[in-house]
Amino acid sequence: MNMDFNVKKFAADAGTFLSRAVQFTEEKLGQAEKTELDAHLENLIAKAESTKLWTEKILKQTEVLLQPNPNVRIEEFVYEKLDRKVPSRMNNQEQLGHFMIDAGNEFGPGTAYGNALIKCGETQRRIGGAHKELVQTGAINFLTPLRNFIEGDYKTMTKERKLLQNKRLDLDAAKTRMKKAKVTEARAASEQELRITQSEFDRQAEITRLLLEGISSTHAHQLRCLNDFVEAQMTYFAQCYQYMLDLQKQLGSFPSTFASNNNQSSLTPMQNVSLPSVSASAPLPAATNSVVTSGFTELKASHGNRKARVLYDYDAANSTELSLLADEVITVYSIPGMDSDWLMGERGNQKGKVPITYLELLN
Repeated sequence: MNMDFNVKKFAADAGTFLSRAVQFTEEKLGQAEKTELDAHLENLIAKAESTKLWTEKILKQTEVLLQPNPNVRIEEFVYEKLDRKVPSRMNNQEQLGHFMIDAGNEFGPGTAYGNALIKCGETQRRIGGAHKELVQTGAINFLTPLRNFIEGDYKTMTKERKLLQNKRLDLDAAKTRMKKAKVTEARAASEQELRITQSEFDRQAEITRLLLEGISSTHAHQLRCLNDFVEAQMTYFAQCYQYMLDLQKQLGSFPSTFASNNNQSSLTPMQNVSLPSVSASAPLPAATNSVVTSGFTELKASHGNRKARVLYDYDAANSTELSLLADEVITVYSIPGMDSDWLMGERGNQKGKVPITYLELLN
């Protein structure tokens, strides 16, 4: 009995499929009429498709923003599908910080360059940690909800739309058979079939409409997620700002050309910067070395000489340069054609070029 039932069900399904295929083909060839959906439902369908399209684009580009390396993104995707924890690794900022610290230790923490590299490396590592927090927060509060819409809500909408399409084909096929019916009994059967298919089509259209109207709620939810993502970015950039501000203060003890070339500051002031949780009212300070720079500029212009204290040890690179020891006092002066970052230095009967980044002019 069960086998007979299955055979009959299979035959009925095959007949329905064939009827839909014929109706669809005739519509494409312009040989059959097609029931059009109402304008409101068509607008909802277009809105859902547009939402899905742009959600996919925003999702993919945000993933690229948070993790630029495509190989790492693929690896993380595989681990996610296997429900396994992604191995911890250094990001680009942390890797740069690691190299800077190693280089600084290699050159010597007591030298100006080595000390600066270590300080910059530590800051890069802190920025790397903040970026990891941004990635984690962005994934939970922004990427996951977008992915849930595409893989969940939109798939349900698509499934119901396909059912509506099938019910519409059934309805139009019934209308076609109704028109072709000649015998009274056949017309009565066709009318009964038409009423049933019309009822099923109307019910499925209502179900589909209710689902698609949920797109407005989807937009509201994604707006909240977008606000969360913007807040996470604000926190990240505020942390970076504070870290770099601290680094600038630490490097402020270095002479002027450490942060600039040709006696021109590479930093510009920022006014009215308002940031969450990070000295919100404090503007980014301009370079603090203008006084020091002006002292060297005046010395070069006067063609005289001045006493200068050596700030850091310096090993001469060649015979034209003079090696220096921290805290010693030497005489410095400029000669025509000399590079703006250098002066001539004298210690007793020794003389040679010295970098002004290692000097502090004395009054």
